[in-house]
Amino acid sequence: MPTITPEKRLFLKERELGALLEITQAINLDPTEAALYKIFQFTLLGQLNIRRLVLYVKEEGQWQCMVSFGAGLSDFRKLALPAIILENCTSTPCPLRSFGDLGPDWQHLETVIPVVQNGEVLSYVLIGNVHEDYASEEATKFLQTLSNILIGAIENRRLARQRVANAAMRKEIEIAQEVQTMLFPRKLPNDAHVAVHASYVPHTAVGGDYYDVVDLDANRFLFCVADVSGKGVAASLLMSNFQAGLRTLLRQQADIGTVAQELNNLIFRNAGGDKFITVFFGLYDRSTRELQYVNAGHNDPLLISDGGPIQLLKEGTIMLGVMDELPMLKVGRVQVPPRTMLFSYTDGLTEVFDAEQNEFGEEGVLRVLRHNRYAPLATVHQELLREIEAYNLHGTRFADDVTILSCRFK
Repeated sequence: MPTITPEKRLFLKERELGALLEITQAINLDPTEAALYKIFQFTLLGQLNIRRLVLYVKEEGQWQCMVSFGAGLSDFRKLALPAIILENCTSTPCPLRSFGDLGPDWQHLETVIPVVQNGEVLSYVLIGNVHEDYASEEATKFLQTLSNILIGAIENRRLARQRVANAAMRKEIEIAQEVQTMLFPRKLPNDAHVAVHASYVPHTAVGGDYYDVVDLDANRFLFCVADVSGKGVAASLLMSNFQAGLRTLLRQQADIGTVAQELNNLIFRNAGGDKFITVFFGLYDRSTRELQYVNAGHNDPLLISDGGPIQLLKEGTIMLGVMDELPMLKVGRVQVPPRTMLFSYTDGLTEVFDAEQNEFGEEGVLRVLRHNRYAPLATVHQELLREIEAYNLHGTRFADDVTILSCRFK
């Protein structure tokens, strides 16, 4: 390598200072990331006379080529960074020839410079056809410093954006939680004819389950348990639409079959078939002891009478929101004897697995119900939740929301 004269060294330092000023001024102007990469490219080309450069940056755990310029270079945006570089060049600049033959795509590049922050490599700068005055170890270190400034600025922008996005998401979740809390009924029936109890354990901050109980008149009330496909804010919003539609239809005194049809139309229009809701509707008349119901693709509720066989309430139709018209809709009707319990739930209760991947299932639910047949409903729910927690491989971390709604007909 030729000796650099004092005059050349001064000239080189002036160029480095110019490059540093360009980059720092660009950062202070707060341009986009794409603009910063362009400024970086033009600075190295104009101020430091670097003719070939490739920049790989770690984006969400994946290495991506963000800058590639120079005569004869391949399209590095389509090329993966060789594993041998990732494994062996982690702190100081490395000559590419030290990694052996990487193939023709890499033959025009000479040096790879890792950009390290807090012990982690955030980017790799690969350079080639460098002017002989700019091929010293000192100059290469300056390139590393310059790249570090650029990548640090971009990383700070990402972190700032992430903080804003996280704050917005937290606000969305907070609003969705408030909406979901408002959807649940504040008071459940408990009189001389019937007692109703509900339990809800969300899987995430905002779940996709819903239950409701609505008095229609002095004798009749409607109750439902529903499960929307998906979770989070979108599921919460769809459920709020569902509840608003349900309350409107009940104020219009629609029969239970019409309620199911109209809510299906509402969900299909709003979700376009991308989301659906399974739901069980029950309408009980205290004066006649008749229960009308529609099971729309939901888990079959259990009707447990005093001494008789357990009935599964299957009549109904498919899940809501899949088709514009519900096929073969049938309203079930059953007379409810005294001392009967109706137990309805979402699939988060049964789809719990132990270490051998055995499912808790409907059999597990029935076993707990048999042992607690005459216990208060709140106790029945507590025992079930305790049982699935003990059964579950992950303890209290259930794979789905768990909702239980029980009615005891006196």
